[in-house]
Amino acid sequence: MKKFISLLLLLPSAAFADMTSTITSSVQIDVQAAATAAEKVANSYSVSGSGVETTDGTTAGVIGGLGDVTDGINSFTTITASQLTDGENFTFQQSYLEGDSSPTSAVTTGEVANFSNITSTAAGVLSDGAATIDNHVITVTGGGAGTSITGQYVTTLTVD
Repeated sequence: MKKFISLLLLLPSAAFADMTSTITSSVQIDVQAAATAAEKVANSYSVSGSGVETTDGTTAGVIGGLGDVTDGINSFTTITASQLTDGENFTFQQSYLEGDSSPTSAVTTGEVANFSNITSTAAGVLSDGAATIDNHVITVTGGGAGTSITGQYVTTLTVD
């Protein structure tokens, strides 16, 4: 009997474990949409100086500037400067940036307003792009501009 028990101890014992295996295949095709971003530039005016007399041609001592707005653009009154005292230091600087005019009606889809800063991207074209899965074999054929095609094969083995 002792020999039988020692013989049982030498036999392999069974192990119990949960095992999960998954295999997935997928493809994704993205075709970019057309897009436009526009930034309307604003009107701006600045003036600085010292040791000068200013005039707009009619009134002395004025500093010019932006006036009434028409279609999004301000009228501009320019000024001239002259040295206040002969032989003395003086500085004068004047700058004006005319902004973009405002559209009189909404922009038609596919058209771009007449603004200074525009980024426009054409729509992607799938053309002959394609992706297939056959028994976990993925075949991807590139598309046209603005297209991305991704194939993915994932194997997961989990042992608890």
